[in-house]
Parts: sequence; C-alpha cells; structure tokens
Amino acid sequence: MILGIDETIERRRGRQIAARGVYRDPVRSSKEFFVKTNGLRWISLMLLTPIPWACRVWALPFLTVLAPSERYHEQRKMRHKTITDWAWQMILQVSRWMPARRLVVVADGTYAVLEFLLKVSRLPLVSAITRLRLDACLYDPAPAREAGKRGRHALKGKPQPKLAQRLVDPKTAWQKQQLSWYGGTMRVMEIATGTALWYQSPVPPVAIRWVLIRDPEGKYEPMALLCTDQNAEAIQIVEWFVLRWTVEVTFHEVRAHLGVETQRQWSDLAIVRTTPALLGLFSLVTVFAHQLLDEHPFPVRQAAWYTKALPTFSDTLAFVRQHLWPSPYFSGSSEKGDTVQIPRALFDRLVDTLAFAA
Repeated sequence: MILGIDETIERRRGRQIAARGVYRDPVRSSKEFFVKTNGLRWISLMLLTPIPWACRVWALPFLTVLAPSERYHEQRKMRHKTITDWAWQMILQVSRWMPARRLVVVADGTYAVLEFLLKVSRLPLVSAITRLRLDACLYDPAPAREAGKRGRHALKGKPQPKLAQRLVDPKTAWQKQQLSWYGGTMRVMEIATGTALWYQSPVPPVAIRWVLIRDPEGKYEPMALLCTDQNAEAIQIVEWFVLRWTVEVTFHEVRAHLGVETQRQWSDLAIVRTTPALLGLFSLVTVFAHQLLDEHPFPVRQAAWYTKALPTFSDTLAFVRQHLWPSPYFSGSSEKGDTVQIPRALFDRLVDTLAFAA
C-alpha cells in the first residue's frame, strides 16, 4: 500500500480558536517571498490508489490529526510534538491496523529527519521515501570488527562524496530512464543511485538508498531522494515519489468542493472533528461513486471553453448527489402536506443542475 503524508494549513481567524497559530503559507509563498497566515495545521495520511474511471491516482484521506504550534503547548505546559512526532504516531497506528501489509510512506523534505526515519526503518514491512539534501553526510557501512580488538563498535565507514559533488563529477554513472512523471506524462530522466548510511551525531545512522535525478533537457532542477528500503528499485522510488503530488490535489479539492475553511464553529471539540470528517468525506464520495458505477453511467460535465475526457472530483461529487437526493432516505415531506407535482424530466434536470452547482 502506497501512503502519502503531508500537512496543510486551514486558514482560520478568531481569538477563541485555541490551537490557531501563525505558519508559512505553502500556497502563497515562494523561494523569494515568505507569506505568513493564521490558521490550524493538519497532518493527513492518505491512500494513493488508482481510480479506474479517472484513469489516474487519487489520494484518499483516512487519518487526520491536528498539530498545534509550539506556543500552544508552552502555554498549557505540555510537551510539544513536532510534525515528525505526529507522523510517526500515525504510521505506527496504521502498521498496527495492518501488520501483514507492506507500507510505503511518501513524504516531502519536511519529513527527512533522522530521528523519524530511524523509527520508521525499525518497523517491519514499512519504508519511507522523502527528499534528501544534496549536502547530507553519507558514509559506507561500518567495517567488520577485528578479532580481539577493544573499544566501541564503529557506527560508520568511510565518508562518501556529497550528492552535490556527484552531480558535477564526470565519473558518476548516469542511466537514462523513461519515468511516469507529473501530470500523467512520461519523461526521460537521468538517474544515479547507490546505498549509504546517513549519519549525524548523536542519532544512530540510517541505512538508505539514495537516488539522484537530473533532467537532460535542463527544465527541472536536479533533486535527490532517499528510501529506507535499500532493496527498492531506483525507478520505482522516483515513480512513487511523483505520486505524492496527488496529496496536494486532494487538499485543493476539499477546499473547493467540501467546505474546508468555511466552518464557523469555535469549540475545540468541534474543530478537531469537523475538518477530519470533511477530508474523510472525500474518500467516502469516491467509494460511493465506485459502487454506483456498476449500475449507472458516469456523466462528465463539459463546457464550451473547457473540454475534458475524464471525470474529476467535481463530476464524482455531482454523480453521487444525483443518486442520493432523489432517494427515499432524503424525502422527508409528509404525504398530507401541500405538494406541487412536476414532470420527471424537469425534476431530473433540476437535480442535475443543483448537483453541479452546490
């Protein structure tokens, strides 16, 4: 199972929101500009799975937690949990739910923390893939201990060249590979890979497979990835990491169509249950649509200025609404009340219009 984990900021204002903090806005910020925003920080764990009717991979949220700021914990004299602390607890919980399943967790550079990766590497059947700094300290495995030699065991071997040096070293062995890239396209990239120990005192070393990616056309900047499973294929590591972008798409869809950031509750208990429920609703709508497809065709809304061959989440949501609203479960009017009968064609047209507009 391929899982994606990432955090998002729910922009909220109000002094009554206790967990509200000031964070960097990942959408509005760039390398040149730093934009701050007030809100709540959520960490969501999502299943990255192919959707048959969409012909692409979607990220389906199933576990979301609130990660308050350090100031919030200091004011309440509580131990502060970082993003990686929350992520570790979430991954540990999922591994306990499915102890026999192999889990691959894909994350961005925020989770490239040695303490976090060390804990994940010690879990059986669980591996993590994140971005890796080009100046990370990598070493060879520790040599075998000589017989009769005293002292502590060596933690690492000889230092390896920095990945930044490998990028410009003419001796680096590059292989051209055709990869599944962003936007559902195929792209030829140059890949170099190897195994090493990532070590930074006082944390014990973590065994990783590093992957260097370089665009022969120069359109994309070189980047490095790591995987805690040294036996994983380099091509597979890159293609798994590319799937992480669907997590950002899900965050956008729940804001645009499911009402995230439009809530008006101020209670702490209401806050911690509403946003995770809305993120989970994204997954429920996808499951409902998958069940309905066995008996009903899937409509794709087109416009004169925008054509699309495959359905998006807005089409999926409208498809589910069209079958839920006319059902007897949502018909609560009394038979003795005042009713106005309309033709079935007009009623279906009205439901179809509202399903896409709501």
